[in-house]
Amino acid sequence: MNLNSILRSIGPGLLWAGAAIGVSHLVQSTRAGAIYGFQLVGIILLINLFKYPFFEFGPRYASSTGESLLHGYKRLGKGALILYLILTIATMFTLQAAITAVTAGLFSFVFPNSLNTIVWAILILGIGTIIVAFGKYSILDKIIKFIIVLLALSTIIAVISASSKGFNPNPEFMNEFNWNFGDIALLIAFAGWMPSAIDISVWHSFWSIAKRKEGKHIPTVKESLFDFNVGYIGTAILSIGFLSLGALVMYGSGESFSSNGTTFAGQLISLFTSNLGNWAYVFIAVAALTTMSSTTLTCLDAYPRVLKPATELLIPSLKKDDKDSWNWLSWFWLGILLSGTMLIIIFFLKGMSFLVDLATTLSFLTAPILGYLNLRVVTGKNVAKENQPKPWLKALSWIGLIVLTGFGIYYVIWKLFLI
Repeated sequence: MNLNSILRSIGPGLLWAGAAIGVSHLVQSTRAGAIYGFQLVGIILLINLFKYPFFEFGPRYASSTGESLLHGYKRLGKGALILYLILTIATMFTLQAAITAVTAGLFSFVFPNSLNTIVWAILILGIGTIIVAFGKYSILDKIIKFIIVLLALSTIIAVISASSKGFNPNPEFMNEFNWNFGDIALLIAFAGWMPSAIDISVWHSFWSIAKRKEGKHIPTVKESLFDFNVGYIGTAILSIGFLSLGALVMYGSGESFSSNGTTFAGQLISLFTSNLGNWAYVFIAVAALTTMSSTTLTCLDAYPRVLKPATELLIPSLKKDDKDSWNWLSWFWLGILLSGTMLIIIFFLKGMSFLVDLATTLSFLTAPILGYLNLRVVTGKNVAKENQPKPWLKALSWIGLIVLTGFGIYYVIWKLFLI
């Protein structure tokens, strides 16, 4: 690989990071630090490690075969594709609603006395719909690179500033992580989107295909994986950064994050301004708004992008041509997504923490199923042996599946029978 080809290959990995860095970092990582201090640092790193193979298989498969993971699922049989559709439809409304609710809360705080959060949510979804329907990949690819750099720099500076003030929690308000059901339930909620939902591996494979179709440069497998690793490692570092902010500023202080989206947004921004000074308010507000807006936009783009071809693969008669352009089926799925999202927002917007925890927990419980499908696909006969995962990566996949499944079963048994 030379520097020129690497730079031309960068894109899908950062787009993946843009989808991942949002609620999981600004909300869940920060809450983890505020509740448990630095106790979950090792666990978060392990979660990133155990999930790594299942995300990596997306760009690996796409660059090896020239097709998306959805086509790989179809190769396993229609049952695998139907299972993916069921899991996607079961989780997409809460995921999109949680992300939009946090974004609306931020806008409501930054622009007080303007619009209420529901109106902000409608406006955000409306503008996002226009962008994804008519701008598509090229706009997303350009926007996300600026946003990632802006957020990363502001987070690093804020953590350094907070660290300089020391870590002195009040013993009266310190919580210990004791591995009881309550702690594990919170851990699962934190881990569900850490670094993101495994659904995004499918999205990433589509973004990789879109990058290839631009025609300027077709990345090799090594280049695609390098692009992915840059984004993945970056999200892991930022998750620790946000956890550190929560720990350094709020752990042991007697304060806790509000479940109200607007109030939470104010608390989040104050984590930065209390360490950098009020002069940084505009800078941090822009970083937070653009981060959550990009995540909302990315998800709005991704669901119709994957649900349309998934439906066409199941019902070939619906596919009229080989073009990837939007058609009535794209608008159909986007309409379904928007309708379900708005219903959830209207009924659960005030309980933002509950909505986020519900969405992340559902993603955690479905993770082993999607992870197993990805492993089956990337080790299929249509993937050249030299492009298949190395033995250590396959071993890590099985360890990840065992760990994720074990915690998921434990949670379900406790929730259904022991509470």
